[in-house]
Amino acid sequence: MACQRQENDGGSGDDCIGKVEPPNVKVVGGHEPTHPVGPELRRLQKGMGQYGCEHYRRRCRLVVPCCNDKVYWCRHCHNSDTEQHKLVRNTVQRVVCALCDLEQPVQQVCEGCGVRMGEYFCSTCKFFDDDLSKGIFHCDDCGICRVGGRENFFHCKQCGCCVSISMRGNHACVEGSMMSNCPICFEYLFDSVRPIAVLRCGHTIHEECFKDMTRHAGFKCPICNQAAVDMEHTWQYLDEEVIATPMPDEYKDMKVDILCNDCQQQSQASFHVVGLKCVECGSYNTRRL
Repeated sequence: MACQRQENDGGSGDDCIGKVEPPNVKVVGGHEPTHPVGPELRRLQKGMGQYGCEHYRRRCRLVVPCCNDKVYWCRHCHNSDTEQHKLVRNTVQRVVCALCDLEQPVQQVCEGCGVRMGEYFCSTCKFFDDDLSKGIFHCDDCGICRVGGRENFFHCKQCGCCVSISMRGNHACVEGSMMSNCPICFEYLFDSVRPIAVLRCGHTIHEECFKDMTRHAGFKCPICNQAAVDMEHTWQYLDEEVIATPMPDEYKDMKVDILCNDCQQQSQASFHVVGLKCVECGSYNTRRL
């Protein structure tokens, strides 16, 4: 199992570690960073980290056109305030500076007081964040900003999302696997701000939901039923149980047709109350046909 941490125009990303830019570096999507010094730097960094909401540290609020230009700190604040719709990030055209209260077009530096309204700024996502430790980067293929450091991820064209470089060439691709809801909590995964786990079968689930599932003895992918964790020791234990529990004479030679959830092969297995073992791969993760 490998985890894909993502941001989507932001998110808390507190447990995502990536390359950290120095706090005096201007980071703008698609542009080289600049290094202001002296009075200019002090003006740009005024109030850095002191403003924002529970989701982000930023020095501006968004003017939301879908709610009659009501002002919110971020899209999450907007979405929690209304159940009728969600904010589409690229529809935001204006922001209000948190320091001088000037309303203006979306831009990184306030045209009124000259502060940088976000140490990280993405003009595509209309996203601001003062916390550079998240390693935020914009993925053109995903069309959103993610966390964890650009150098730690690659965009898998078939999966349709950014995946940890540790999974390059050795993960099961499921086309559009991120364009779905978490099978446990049903939150849409592609723009979720919570860490995502990619299972052995290629299906995706919230990391937290996966841990909750395994704590309740769930070992199978909720979508395809393939084993999501290493079950080798469990299968060995069941082998021992089968040997220690001989079946009555009328059942000891009985064969049943099964389908293995792990290798997807049909076979005939010896009937046993402990479990039906796949003759192809040795798994007990099977079902009787």
